[in-house]
Amino acid sequence: MNEIKIDALLPAEIAERAEAIGVRKAGMPFFTMFMLAVLAGAFIALGAIFSTTVAAGGLAVTGADGSVQFTASLPYGLSRLVMGLTFCLGLILVVLAGAELFTGNNLIVMAWASGKVTGRALLRNWAIVYVGNFVGALGTAVMMFITRQYTFGANVVGINALKIAVGKVELEFWQALALGVLCNALVCLAVWLTYGAHSTVDKILAIIFPITAFVAAGFEHSIANMYFVPYALLIRNFDPGFTASVAEKIPQLESLTWGAFFLNNLLPVTIGNIIGGSVLVAAVYWSIFLRGNKK
Repeated sequence: MNEIKIDALLPAEIAERAEAIGVRKAGMPFFTMFMLAVLAGAFIALGAIFSTTVAAGGLAVTGADGSVQFTASLPYGLSRLVMGLTFCLGLILVVLAGAELFTGNNLIVMAWASGKVTGRALLRNWAIVYVGNFVGALGTAVMMFITRQYTFGANVVGINALKIAVGKVELEFWQALALGVLCNALVCLAVWLTYGAHSTVDKILAIIFPITAFVAAGFEHSIANMYFVPYALLIRNFDPGFTASVAEKIPQLESLTWGAFFLNNLLPVTIGNIIGGSVLVAAVYWSIFLRGNKK
């Protein structure tokens, strides 16, 4: 009879499983890989939508004279905690529903280091998945713009979306890179923990704390930013009336441009994510548990 395990896998067993999963991911056909990557971009965007909405301003209250006022919002730390908990939706969907996420796929480095995946196959996976993630996140941003959900709560959702994006493009290059390193170390640790889980509940619990931590701390995730910033840019560029009505509440709004997004945020954050996932998690665990097994 086959033994039924209810305990989580031990770290050494997780390393072997991560290696095997990396081999499977790298060998996936193009269409399957790309479509699963599009799904992952959309799933992460759904988590971003959830977190943007719940952390938006205070509660809008309409007075007897028709004026709109806001109650006090949550303290900064609690607001970030709520954002983190709700953002977990994205990775939960990626892991449980099945999708290919660039940041999580940095763990394929373990299979590459063992000689079971070629460098070409590794880079092929990263390139296809990265582009697919962008397509899914951007498509979700366009859909959300069409819904005009950013006008909900007397515009507080849109104000929050614009503030989040401005904060991201205002980061200095090395600051964004460092925030990206720390972010994907936590994301890959979350994925690592799910490899050791045996049930849906185990996997969800494994995801919640690392992902909540990175969002609450303000770390930077390249795929999430493929939604956060383009969504805000769509609002700014294609709804000038809305933008003009809220501009005074968003300092440095003029800095929100496509060029700033790619150069100030997406480029350094992507580099940081690769370092955090590939080096701080994949390479470290490979050197501990799999180095002697290289063929």
